[in-house]
Order: sequence, then structure tokens, then C-alpha cells
Amino acid sequence: MGNNIYVGNLSYNSDDATLRELFSRHGAVIKAQVVMDRETGRSRGFGFVEMENNSAAQAAIQALNGAEVDGRSLKVNEAKPREPREQRRW
Repeated sequence: MGNNIYVGNLSYNSDDATLRELFSRHGAVIKAQVVMDRETGRSRGFGFVEMENNSAAQAAIQALNGAEVDGRSLKVNEAKPREPREQRRW
């Protein structure tokens, strides 16, 4: 189990501070980031949280997966490593 957590189905009003506050109830948060759209500057509805240790990450996943926050049911699980992207050639 890794310390990195994927958080999906976030309210578009959520920001980094909201995510940090939500997860800090379950352990020390190293980093919390809501992914933003480059063009609109609006949340894309998902984010990532890095917890201090595996037990805190597991506790947060168990407690928050399916929890309702701002009228939305969160999808919370271990973040998968990012797949390498194919480089575009113009």
C-alpha cells in the first residue's frame, strides 16, 4: 500500500485546503492537490493526497471512500503510477 491516494468525484468548489482538511482527520498530510483545468482554472473534479505513512493512508481510504462531501460521493483509493505518455511530434 502506498502513501499516495486518488480522490475522485470531488465537488468543483473543492480546493487544496479543503482536501488537506478532509484527510488530516486521519493522519498527517504531506501534500494535497486538486487537479485544475489549464484553460478554465476550474477544478477537474479529482485530486491526489500524499499521507505521511501507509497506516494513515489506509485509514483515510477506509473512512472516506463512498463518503458524501458537498453532495457528492467520493471515490478514494490508492493512486496508480502515472503511465508514460507518448510524445507528440509535430
